[in-house]
Amino acid sequence: PEISVKVTLVNFAITVEGLQDQMLGIVVQLERPEMEEKKVALVRESAANNAQLKDIEDTTLRLLAESEGDILESVELIDTLAKAKITGAEIDRKVAEAKGVEKEIDEARQTYMPVAVRAALLFFCIVELTKIDPMYQFSLQWYQHLFRSGVESSPANPDLAGRITCIIDHFTVVLYTSVCRGLFERHKTIFSFALAIRILSSEGRMDQLLLRFLLTGPTSEVRNGRDKPVMWLTNPEWNEIQTIAQFRQFHGIDDDFGYRADDFKSIYDDPDAHKRHLPGEWDVKLNTFEKVCLLRTFRLDKVVAAATDFVAESIGKQFVEPPTFDIGLSFATSTKMTPLIFILSSGSDPVADMMEFAVEQSMAAKLDSISLGQGQGPKAARMIEEARQKGGWVLLQNCHLAVSWMPELERITEQFNPDALHNDFRLWLTSMPTALFPALLLQNGVKMTNEPPKGLRANMLRTYAQLDDTLLNGCQQGDVFKRLLFGFSFFHAIILERRKFGPIGWNIPYGFTNEDLKTCRRQLVYFLDTSSDSIPYKVLNHLGAAINYGGRVTDAQDKRLIASILRVYIAEEIVRQGKEYKFSRSGIYFCPDATTQEEFLDYLRKLPLAPDPEVFGMHENCDITCAQAETTQLLEGILCMAPRSSSSGGRSQADVMAEMAEDVLKHAPKPFDFAKVEGAFPTVYAESMNTVLKQEVVRYNRLLYVMHRALPEFQKALKGLVQMTDELEGMGNALFKNAVPEMWSSVGFLSLKPLSSWVRDLGDRINFLDSWIRDGVPPAVWLSGLFFPQAFFTGTLQNYARGQKMAIDRVSFGFVFLDDRGPSDIEERAREGVYVYGIFLEGCRWDYKSHLLVESAQKKLYEELPPIHLVPLVDKVGSVSTFGTGRLIPDGIYECPIYKVLSRAGTLSTTGHSTNFVLWIDIPSDRPQDVWIRSGVAGFLSLKF
Repeated sequence: PEISVKVTLVNFAITVEGLQDQMLGIVVQLERPEMEEKKVALVRESAANNAQLKDIEDTTLRLLAESEGDILESVELIDTLAKAKITGAEIDRKVAEAKGVEKEIDEARQTYMPVAVRAALLFFCIVELTKIDPMYQFSLQWYQHLFRSGVESSPANPDLAGRITCIIDHFTVVLYTSVCRGLFERHKTIFSFALAIRILSSEGRMDQLLLRFLLTGPTSEVRNGRDKPVMWLTNPEWNEIQTIAQFRQFHGIDDDFGYRADDFKSIYDDPDAHKRHLPGEWDVKLNTFEKVCLLRTFRLDKVVAAATDFVAESIGKQFVEPPTFDIGLSFATSTKMTPLIFILSSGSDPVADMMEFAVEQSMAAKLDSISLGQGQGPKAARMIEEARQKGGWVLLQNCHLAVSWMPELERITEQFNPDALHNDFRLWLTSMPTALFPALLLQNGVKMTNEPPKGLRANMLRTYAQLDDTLLNGCQQGDVFKRLLFGFSFFHAIILERRKFGPIGWNIPYGFTNEDLKTCRRQLVYFLDTSSDSIPYKVLNHLGAAINYGGRVTDAQDKRLIASILRVYIAEEIVRQGKEYKFSRSGIYFCPDATTQEEFLDYLRKLPLAPDPEVFGMHENCDITCAQAETTQLLEGILCMAPRSSSSGGRSQADVMAEMAEDVLKHAPKPFDFAKVEGAFPTVYAESMNTVLKQEVVRYNRLLYVMHRALPEFQKALKGLVQMTDELEGMGNALFKNAVPEMWSSVGFLSLKPLSSWVRDLGDRINFLDSWIRDGVPPAVWLSGLFFPQAFFTGTLQNYARGQKMAIDRVSFGFVFLDDRGPSDIEERAREGVYVYGIFLEGCRWDYKSHLLVESAQKKLYEELPPIHLVPLVDKVGSVSTFGTGRLIPDGIYECPIYKVLSRAGTLSTTGHSTNFVLWIDIPSDRPQDVWIRSGVAGFLSLKF
């Protein structure tokens, strides 16, 4: 502040109006050059006239200042005034004429204003892409060059209105294809949808309030809501339906879910729900975008497909068909001043394609390549200097591994002089996404992505396309080698494709590479050649799961998973039974009795393009989980990019923020009186639960104090009464997005819920602790309400160990599942241990008849476990039976991990505990544990809604 009051700040940020004027000048210059030249000439003439008037005024003032005596006797002054009068009149006449001509020119130029408006609109759309990925940066200079080429290459049309339409449509497609070449596949749909929203919003055809509902969902519970008319809808889905029913377009839709329950149920169950006609009048009454919004309420997994159809209908089918990878096209748009940048993803390697292109362009002999790393910067600089003079190509690989040298690379490219660069010179770069990559290179460079093939079939075809018969026959035990190599290759494809399922596939998405597979292949050849009498399956499994691939695996649960997966494919059965040994229940996947590369490829080409989850050992619900994750990614991406300046009905972004802040503050619980809690629950040796409760109160108070301090401060900042700090601005943006602000989540409990659900959950947690403070330790403890449940479990074991006068290390939990009662039926605390509830299973469910784990019901992604009695056991070797007999059963259980939230992955906190993982529980099962491990079965204390 002290400096800003002493200086003049000049804002050089691009405004919409300023950019429109620039783009208008470019298009008129290209389409009507004579008009633009006349406009420029008028501006220059006007400037010259103004300068001449200024000179006359200065001369007159000088003579008046220098005159002595009677000014009427100064001949020079009188002559100057006379000339000034004549010149002024002449200039006034010219100015009047110029204004008339300028008005005519401006009116003619305004006919091209729609082009300028669209161009400015699109620029601000692509600028927002950097919020999705730091590598997506574009400069105005690059954009203007693309705009010029787009206008020049657009189809001719003798009609002016038709010509303008041609320019707009053609340039929009040119921009889409140019930008898409540098986007990852997962972001191309986001870009298409963002384009459609921007364009329709500019034309006044987008309901901003409905758009916000699509992107954020309900921001509160519907007050005085009706009872759910059908059981197949979840409570969050019903709340969304009641929320959307408050929009005029959807008035009465909640009633129809009761009246037309069977019709909506058929859509709910249809795998192609986005293609179904809506019942009654709704199919005609709602437009395509409104149908997307309705689909969000009860079939979130189909929103991406519906949004794709919406884009195709609203702005054109070409905007949902992104261009394929083509180095030639990207090279054609580059210049000696603009680098070509390959943005890498896990498993991608565009170097081979680039080398092949160099051969096509007869530049292979002039290509120098280097992989950047420690000490390689000076070598790369010398390569660039030589190629710059001689007209060669330079390929700098893995720039993300040399971020400390990137400023030097930026300096080198800044000093490029087009007159000193050979016309054939090109600079090629490869890099993984990193925020430290030079912005100058990204903004002006030609960006490309070339991701590895997606899908199990594509991965297997890629692997076997790189083999040959010589390699397949390069082992003494030929048939055994071919089958086990197929097993390793299938395993490689499986673990890569499991990543698409998110946390239920892998807690952490690992970057497995082809080198891992090659290492397994070399080891397989070695062991088969040196062990002719027996095949060391255990050794091969250990090397593959624990070392070659397992060296990348850091999460304990993922280590268990990768070993379980490999045991399916590196097993005696695959060698002994051949194609009779099926990898999954469908029977589609097996090792064929093939002997040549072509025979293997023939089998692989017949595999399904989109495999069912069963081949991964997972339930079909995982497809829904995967699709919902894609929808969430799409909506969150759009929320970052969508225009938010105002909403329909005149509500600005600030209005929405103020309303959200007021609502959250109204529902935020008051902090606990810790002194009162301390007095009622003193620290005593015999009751560790007192300490647990006070620790919970301290943690929740820390969060509540932050909320009650920040929300009023933010309200004042919106009114301009206090400074809007970065922290408060971040909180406001989160409120607008219906997300939990970072300043709260950093001190709060782990949660993936949107803000509206998070506030309700916070209230439930505080009520739970209030009841504990008021009535003592609850008979059954709601685990979901605990900030740090690990301390609660430790306290329970500590109480037992102290009562029995033994070391706590000897005590652990056994688990009795009380599926004959609910939490409300438990009225007294357990004499030993504790009753708990609030655990949700993903990947399977509890069967109340067989008292065992069974497969999930269709479309039921999460099901709650019954209350569990955690029984302290001394020197436990097994688990307690379901029926509470105390009989130890070492087999017939699934050791199930329990997490706080669905993301599963966590970090090690200062307490030595994971920020997410809670504990293992033993759940009775009549299936092998590997079945549930591969299914990704886990329990959670909190869901996403």
